[in-house]
Amino acid sequence: MRDESHLPKALQGLRIPLIASPLFIISVPELVIAQCKAGIVGSFPALNAREGEGEHPLLDTWLTQIKEELDRHNQANPDTPAAPYAVNQIVHRSNGRLERDLEICVKHDVPIWITSLGARVEVNEAAHSCGGIVLHDIINNRFAQKAVEKGADGLVAVAAGAGGHAGQQSPFALMHEIREWFDGPVALSGSIATGESLLAARAMGADLGYTGSPFIATDEANADQAYKDMIVESGAEDIVYSSLFTGVWGNYLKGSVEAAGMDPDNLPMADASTMNFGSDREKPKAWKTIWGSGQGIGAIKSVGPAGAIVDRMAAEYAAAGKKLAAEFS
Repeated sequence: MRDESHLPKALQGLRIPLIASPLFIISVPELVIAQCKAGIVGSFPALNAREGEGEHPLLDTWLTQIKEELDRHNQANPDTPAAPYAVNQIVHRSNGRLERDLEICVKHDVPIWITSLGARVEVNEAAHSCGGIVLHDIINNRFAQKAVEKGADGLVAVAAGAGGHAGQQSPFALMHEIREWFDGPVALSGSIATGESLLAARAMGADLGYTGSPFIATDEANADQAYKDMIVESGAEDIVYSSLFTGVWGNYLKGSVEAAGMDPDNLPMADASTMNFGSDREKPKAWKTIWGSGQGIGAIKSVGPAGAIVDRMAAEYAAAGKKLAAEFS
């Protein structure tokens, strides 16, 4: 496995090599702060910070809250400082807030930017202008090459089994193709819900894991209790892959699709031209009505603090590493 000396400073020194993925609606400052205090990169989508017309930008308020709380934590715990945080930007043309949100993130010197649904040079330049790094999420090698060509510093490889918008490729194939030409930072997404799966991701050549669904079933998550309970009660067989809800293929809980009055086994395909991340969608809204989830949720047995997820994965990661080391010694 690769060491971390080649990584940007923002990705070094984590408790375990893990990024908590930005969860639409669900990731709020309380969850991000808990993740960072636990020693992993916490993140949230900029679009989660929604304010009324004419109000002060909530994104500005959230970033101030996160920075101030992490600063207080670091001053009180100099030997175990919090990990840095990340902000996810949806760069698709339907995001009318993008330019404003970029300016706010530059103002706050956001250290890690995660970009989705289109690689854009000007977004990467904005991040670099304040010392930030950009990780662009991709589902295949062609998109990975485009992202790096346009200035992304690293990649989030979204493989089969990932929650929300996800690709169909095996993580083994996707990581191999990327590592044939790219030596920069790569986080792997797709059923990374245990320390063992995190270690496997590292063995395949990923620098970090990228984990979302386990954090839905946490105290700090902004999710309905029924959503959290469904995560705990479900397994891989309870996930459906569909393009219907946003125009982009993604993984969702079958139970939420059924609750919306649809047959999860007979969902129509959406035309990619209908992709819409604005506020005027007419279809059942992912992720408020239709609940996203990855296939790794069989590892989630209860609802609890976000820090407990990190504690469990850290213990599993260490134990798996020791077991393999003993077998290869």
